[in-house]
Amino acid sequence: MLPDLLAPNLRVVFCGTAVATASAERGHYYAGRGNKFWQLLHEAGFTSRLLRPEDDGTLTSYGIGITDLVKKVAQSHDRGLDYGRAGEVAAHLVAAAPQWVAFNGLTAGRAAAVQFRVANRKDVTLGEQTWQIGDSRVFVVPNSSGANASTPYSEKLEWWSRFREQVG
Repeated sequence: MLPDLLAPNLRVVFCGTAVATASAERGHYYAGRGNKFWQLLHEAGFTSRLLRPEDDGTLTSYGIGITDLVKKVAQSHDRGLDYGRAGEVAAHLVAAAPQWVAFNGLTAGRAAAVQFRVANRKDVTLGEQTWQIGDSRVFVVPNSSGANASTPYSEKLEWWSRFREQVG
């Protein structure tokens, strides 16, 4: 389990489904070889330089936080995840009150909508959502994971860049 990277007055908190094995082993978010989170974050304009997973502790200085819906290491991000503690995650997000919560992937966004009882799974698509978490607006970006190979990198970057424009 990795600790939440949250602080007051954040512009955005990225929320994934669960910490992957590679990230848990390295002790840093989005540390898997095929994960493009850090590259997307930089190329979309959220950070002034390309950060590495080992730099995750500096994210709050960029106005960015990270958390996950499931607080256990997951072998698979789409099967058998226990979202039973998602209410605690929602409470942490409401307390942190970022301007935006961005779900890293449709799986995370759809699970959150159902667990937070704000929308049906089928109503969650990429882009800005009609629902909020507390006062935070919600956006779903394509999953940065290498396992999400069905979405080309250029399309992922387009969505991440659109979101960056929304954040300002």
